[in-house]
Amino acid sequence: MSGIEQTESRGLVERLAARACQAEEGSFLASAGGAGFMIAAKVKGLSSYNNYLVKAVELGEPGTLPVEIGGEFEAVNLAESFLQAGVLTAGTIVLVCGAGSRQFFYAKT
Repeated sequence: MSGIEQTESRGLVERLAARACQAEEGSFLASAGGAGFMIAAKVKGLSSYNNYLVKAVELGEPGTLPVEIGGEFEAVNLAESFLQAGVLTAGTIVLVCGAGSRQFFYAKT
């Protein structure tokens, strides 16, 4: 990913996170070289154990469905066991956080 794409992606993520949280300002602490983010996403399916394939969504006006954007990526559900297959239903909307090279969320069924 080029520097321009990373800057544009980071800007999109920041706008979506601010809109989702209805916050005027936010901050996230990450280690040197790491980038933190939060984004609304839709669970597309189970990858393995508590790892899911998810896809970012843009939240619109109340009463409208979220619109999928970007490509699928993997995120870990911290609410489920790391030793058993996850049971979260595809289509569930979650708030995915990322730090460095890891993405994660917390969602119970």
